[in-house]
Amino acid sequence: DRPMDVATYLETMDYQTSLEDKAEAVDWLEKNNRQFGHFIGGKFTSFKEEGSLEILNPSTKEPLARISSGSEADLEAAIRAAREAQPKWASLSGFERARKLYALARLIQRHARLFAVLEALDNGKPVRETRDIDIPLAARHFYHHAGWAQIAETEFADHEPVGVVGQIIPWNFPFLMLSWKIAPALALGNTVILKPAELTPLTALLFADLAVQAGLPEGVLNIVTGDGKTGSILAAHKDVNKVAFTGSTPVGRLIRQATAGSGKSLTLELGGKSPFIVFDDADLDAAVEGVVDAIWFNQGQVCCAGSRILVQESIAEDFLRRLRVRMNTLRVGHALDKTIDMGAIVSADQLARIEAMVARGVAAGADLYQPETDLPKDGFYFPPTLVSNVEPTSELAAEEIFGPVVVSMTFRTHDEAVLLANHSRYGLAASVWSESINQALEVATHLEAGVVWINGTNQLDAAVGFGGKKESGFGREGGREGCFDYLKPRIWSKNPPRKEIAVPARKDTSAVASIDRTAKLFIGGKQCRPDAPYVTPVLSSKGVMLGEVPKGNRKDIRNAVEAANKASSWGKKTTYNRSQILYYLAENLSVREEEFADRLQSLTGVSAASARKEVSLSMSRLFSYGAWADKYEGAIHLPPIQGVAMAMPEPLGVVGAICPPEAPLLAMISLMGPLIATGNRTIIVPSERYPLIATDFYSVLETSDIPAGVVNIVTGSSEELATVLAQHNDVEALWAFGSASLSKIVEANSVGNLKRSFVDYGRQIDWHNPEAGEGELYLRRATEIKNIWVPYGE
Repeated sequence: DRPMDVATYLETMDYQTSLEDKAEAVDWLEKNNRQFGHFIGGKFTSFKEEGSLEILNPSTKEPLARISSGSEADLEAAIRAAREAQPKWASLSGFERARKLYALARLIQRHARLFAVLEALDNGKPVRETRDIDIPLAARHFYHHAGWAQIAETEFADHEPVGVVGQIIPWNFPFLMLSWKIAPALALGNTVILKPAELTPLTALLFADLAVQAGLPEGVLNIVTGDGKTGSILAAHKDVNKVAFTGSTPVGRLIRQATAGSGKSLTLELGGKSPFIVFDDADLDAAVEGVVDAIWFNQGQVCCAGSRILVQESIAEDFLRRLRVRMNTLRVGHALDKTIDMGAIVSADQLARIEAMVARGVAAGADLYQPETDLPKDGFYFPPTLVSNVEPTSELAAEEIFGPVVVSMTFRTHDEAVLLANHSRYGLAASVWSESINQALEVATHLEAGVVWINGTNQLDAAVGFGGKKESGFGREGGREGCFDYLKPRIWSKNPPRKEIAVPARKDTSAVASIDRTAKLFIGGKQCRPDAPYVTPVLSSKGVMLGEVPKGNRKDIRNAVEAANKASSWGKKTTYNRSQILYYLAENLSVREEEFADRLQSLTGVSAASARKEVSLSMSRLFSYGAWADKYEGAIHLPPIQGVAMAMPEPLGVVGAICPPEAPLLAMISLMGPLIATGNRTIIVPSERYPLIATDFYSVLETSDIPAGVVNIVTGSSEELATVLAQHNDVEALWAFGSASLSKIVEANSVGNLKRSFVDYGRQIDWHNPEAGEGELYLRRATEIKNIWVPYGE
């Protein structure tokens, strides 16, 4: 045997175990007798043995502590404390709230090593990651949002806090997820009930200690531990105004279902199957290191993990050879060992799930590569794994594994790379590797993902919003865009319940005249007959029949969605071009101003002056969105890297819009305008009571250069057509304004593809008031922010 001298170390690059000292963390656990109650109203409750949960160290399987399981009574107490504290907390000046968040940030920094070690023990991740990434970034979130608290009164002057917020976080980044959720909620005047993951609650409980030291008022922050049942009770509670959930897509669906129609604000940050695209001009060694960061960081237990490698065919063999060589150097071991690259899987159940999925993939013919890694005998460990020879539709390529397993596939062309990358029900993140910035940016704009990293991966910052598309959830966390998910429009909070519009008794009971007065549907840029020959009479305010409209059905919606999909080039038109078309649409409406005013007067019974005012406001609203079309722009974020993050608002895609009964022309324009101004294609369901105003309007559309399929009009029952639109997987979003039951139908039926919904819960909106009926509130709902991280320099 050769002596272990310096030369030998340099030759072998071998490392000895170097364990971080855990004494301080153990002392904290012992000080609490390794038993924890909940943190409610500014103090800890007594530990309850009955139903308590044991917390294990994933690295060794050794018990760390026991936590109380939150009951309905515990949650009632926490919600009551938060409800009582919220008005006073919200009434504080921004400066006073900022001071508290700043104090929390400083305390996190002062106790950073304790947090890092406790997190590593609790979760199993390497202490290098908790020390260098998780805890510093958590402090950064509190600093950043202390700044938003300071300037909220001017930056969000027309908004107010949503109120009491229930937050449910996962086990993969326990303390970082806590900071993502708590910091913006508190900064903007809300109070919080946080339910940490049942496997990893310890750093949340340590944070509660710091909240007391920081002088956070009683009830502003409450932490209730427990399992999924505790989270379910919290999400469904009637006195919780918002639910912010990070976790699996199936659980996200359950929360969407449970909160449907309740009026709760909802943010879902769910699963992912992120593509890692390597072009033939990429720096291959850098890209290999990128894979290490993308999938073996935190043992692959990352929602945005780059778990699908898409590599250009010409370099695939060379790239995968280099990757296998790099995999051979990865070290797996105890979380407190500062020389390891990967720690333990969080639990026995999660380890079994990973093992089972990989075994099924191999049985189906996939090629498996795992380096000869020495895994510790104790604990829950799985080696770094590369799987190739898989089909894009296979389980390993399509489903989230949430472990240190990456699949590889090849592509030949730029278009094929985008096609494969988007072939997923998820849309959280993506990485693009290329030395051509032109190519990288073009691909980034075509990827269906909320975050895209160029020549990098897993870059996160408090100033840059994070969140997904499709079944990866909705809403953003971090940055200015994330603030709006903890606020509500001040003017909307005063909206009264919508008054039902009475339908007059029909006076002319004679048969329909020999001339057919039945309007048609408007689909794909032309008038067309409905699938079924059923019609609905449209009565004037005095009960006189003015005409008939078709009763659209599922097939009519299908045809409209197909037409909208064919019009996808609308979103690629320049903003200047879209603005011109909107101005032209307003101009053509003005030519028929008197005609539309007469129609409004006969339908609704308003005065001639009121009817003319509604038409005039409708033209003005089209002008407003013509103006906004080339002015609603993104932002450049400046995260602490050598580079920038471009926050780009993108259209949602195909959006349904159910129009309310009041102000039938103005309300329809108020919904259609922001959607098409930002590049969406629409299926408009006009006011069920006054649909003739929409069938009159399609003749204006026909003469206004609106491309076929951008605006489609299907008349019929609001609730029936809303159900069809909500269940249609090719509809990305649905806006619905009308009854409270309509809002519930939309939210409950949108769980299939987790489409974005925008509803009014049966509250009356004053469409005549520009503060309530137009502007950035609607433009934000018509778009999603994609953050593209662009590094520069050598």
